Amino acid sequence: MEFPKPLVPTNPLSSLSTFIHQNCVRLGSELSTRLDDTKRLAATLAGSLQRHTLPPFASLSQPKQAVAATLSTDYVAKTLAGTAVYTVSNSNNEFVLISDPNGAKSIGLLCFRQEDAEAFLAQVRLRKRELRSQAKVVPITLDQVYMLKVEGIAFRFLPDPVQIKNALELKAADISTGFDGVPVFQSDLLVVKKKNKRYCPVYFQKEDIEQELSKVRTLRGSGVSQHIMVGSLEDVLKKMEMSEKNSGWEDLIFIPPGKSHSQHIQEVAKV
Repeated sequence: MEFPKPLVPTNPLSSLSTFIHQNCVRLGSELSTRLDDTKRLAATLAGSLQRHTLPPFASLSQPKQAVAATLSTDYVAKTLAGTAVYTVSNSNNEFVLISDPNGAKSIGLLCFRQEDAEAFLAQVRLRKRELRSQAKVVPITLDQVYMLKVEGIAFRFLPDPVQIKNALELKAADISTGFDGVPVFQSDLLVVKKKNKRYCPVYFQKEDIEQELSKVRTLRGSGVSQHIMVGSLEDVLKKMEMSEKNSGWEDLIFIPPGKSHSQHIQEVAKV
């Protein structure tokens, strides 16, 4: 599948914060505590991307300073295969980009929920008449996104607000402080070996990892701890890029939402 190419950026979407706000309101009063975090995310879209510190994942040694062979771009990209995000493109399959107020930086907005991309599409059609009948929501896989990022195209992710809330609850953090980046979840209980290779599954949805851990509890007994580690996708990828081979970070594999790690690993192992 041909994936979108960059497009000359649109005018600044001054109502982007409004669209995210309205989208959160639709989630209902029980999700109202996530609104501030989502609005804060919208405010950062026009700014520079921040650097974050990765909470250490279980069973992973901290990477040494890269002086030997590090993980290749292709290798990191393959760990992301199978997971789709959603963006807006025109009829030529080109990204609709957002400009910052000064026009100095343009970014593509990538949504983890299709409904968020649909809301973004509505704003694009409202602001750009020439795109009203041409713009559309299209999926693109994270491995494709990663390779485009390597080529110098900037993106900003719009995470699932449900997973933002889940991550903050697991970290016992104040929800009002927000969560930087896309939440990912991991447990050392789910590390597996297949064909002499070690796989450490990383999940985008807390519900998926909880379901996997419930299977472990069934097999090993109810006394097994279900401790779940929380990090951000951006930081994990950054650590992988800086890590040497045999550091443990090359064992990571990102599990697409709704899939079990055994199913996805089996599919990957066939490639």
